[in-house]
Amino acid sequence: MAFSPFKFLQEVRTETNKVTWPSRRETTITTIMVFVMVALSSVFFFAADQIIRYLVAFLLTMH
Repeated sequence: MAFSPFKFLQEVRTETNKVTWPSRRETTITTIMVFVMVALSSVFFFAADQIIRYLVAFLLTMH
């Protein structure tokens, strides 16, 4: 069975036509959701980091 680039490209095109591509609106909404989740996550981890930093500093300065 020999490798045929032409046959491979035909199969790729056939499979690509089967894909349900998202609309521009769906892509925009999903992108906005990703940015919102990244912002919320960064705020959460920043706050958690600050709390842990203060606790560690407090524990290290105790005599």
